[in-house]
Amino acid sequence: MQNTGVLQHAELSLLEESLDHIRAAPADGGTVELIVRRPGVDEREVLTEARLDIHDGLEGDTWRVRGSTHTPDGGPNPDAQLTLMNSRAAAAMAGNRDRWADAGDQLYVDLDISRANLPPGSRVQIGSAVIEFSEPPHTGCAKFSARFGVNALKFVNSPIGRDLRLRGANCRVVVSGTVRAGDAIRKLPQ
Repeated sequence: MQNTGVLQHAELSLLEESLDHIRAAPADGGTVELIVRRPGVDEREVLTEARLDIHDGLEGDTWRVRGSTHTPDGGPNPDAQLTLMNSRAAAAMAGNRDRWADAGDQLYVDLDISRANLPPGSRVQIGSAVIEFSEPPHTGCAKFSARFGVNALKFVNSPIGRDLRLRGANCRVVVSGTVRAGDAIRKLPQ
């Protein structure tokens, strides 16, 4: 992860002004803007290509070993195998593209990932892989607040923020495949 020194935290009013731009993301076909692997706690590797696997999520990521408080045995949560964040939302909160990865998601996409456009169970083809959007929300936490500020946390966890999935969306891989930066994302019929 990049050490950016003093973080520049956006004012809530500036974040709210970004909503029209975020809502204008493509609804049916978008683009992979950034791929990030998390090889260790608070570590990030920006990739040009990654393999998405139905068992391991993004290969080389720590999803499987992190475990979850949302599973009975504390093991990895299959509903949160992979997280996507709208790149327009990432830009609004992080500013410089070099800081997007600090959010902790694996895929940053120019696509409308709102609950209205992609409700739980929706599938998208991303590169040669297919992923499915999960029910559990992906919410901002203390680490997110420390990196982007309390206003960003309020923004993503607001009712509008949750509906638009401004913090991102939990997904699972349903067809293994390869994804590359710049790949198209296509919403699949229900």
